[in-house]
Amino acid sequence: MLNSTLSSLTYFILGAYFHIGNLRYLYFMITALLYFVIIIANSSLIVVICLSRSLHEPMFLFLCSLFVNELYGSTGLFPFLLIQILSDIHTLSVPFCFLQIYCVYTYASVEFLNLAVMSYDRYLAICYPLQYNTRMTFNHVAVFIIFVWLYSFMNILITLSLNIRLPLCGNTINSLYCHNYLVVKLACSDTKVNNIYGLFGVVLSIVVPLLPILFSYMKILKVCFSGSKQTKQKAVSTCTPHLVSLLNFSFGCCFEILRSRFDMTSVPKRVPVYYLSIAGTMLYLDIKQSTAYPAGVTEPPQLVEIIFRFLAGEG
Repeated sequence: MLNSTLSSLTYFILGAYFHIGNLRYLYFMITALLYFVIIIANSSLIVVICLSRSLHEPMFLFLCSLFVNELYGSTGLFPFLLIQILSDIHTLSVPFCFLQIYCVYTYASVEFLNLAVMSYDRYLAICYPLQYNTRMTFNHVAVFIIFVWLYSFMNILITLSLNIRLPLCGNTINSLYCHNYLVVKLACSDTKVNNIYGLFGVVLSIVVPLLPILFSYMKILKVCFSGSKQTKQKAVSTCTPHLVSLLNFSFGCCFEILRSRFDMTSVPKRVPVYYLSIAGTMLYLDIKQSTAYPAGVTEPPQLVEIIFRFLAGEG
């Protein structure tokens, strides 16, 4: 019975969508505009950083990795949402569902690890300025970036490989897009191993990167606050935007993880749509903060500074 169920399962039904009539065209335009802004902003910054030699510094290279991840994560989610918003039948093939899970989860893992590396870079630059150039060389930057991406891909690949083998007894997911744990909940067999490794993976991908981030900024604030009033103001303007962006992204991820762990079938179907609007706004604000005021940069805003330095021909 289990084998026949598994072999006949070719698609998932996304149960969080409901009929909204002509309003779907409004949702489509808002989502498409948000996706367009993300693509243009991040692509422009990547091109400028790559073309300007004056921007080939550790902080800007880490930012470039962050911008590439924004393109990767948004492309793994937004085109699918645009299709589903206009569709009357909200289904998704099994292979594409697992592909979407892989893209979204690797995006989150790379984001946290990249932010952790950026915080360490600012820690060295502020607390050990004389040793910064010897500790944060181009080779070290390359190793950090490769590790962040390779580790995230391998970690989520193990999680996905455990879930693909599960025999499924249902195909309805109460979500707007595919969730790893919601797919696991459809399994007919014992999922203890999947749950344990899933929680272990969350700790490695979210909790562990948060520790060096908090440590780095505690050290930075300790060093800066021991100086003059101007130094304290600079420390606040340097660290606050990055920490706000980090907490914003962390809150969204933790809320989404907790939401998937509880039974949401009793919640009215209109709630996920409002949550999608809120989540989209938070995602935009998080990207806007990370591109406008990255760690260690105060004024002018990052986008203006990068373009200004590029046009000035400093490279």
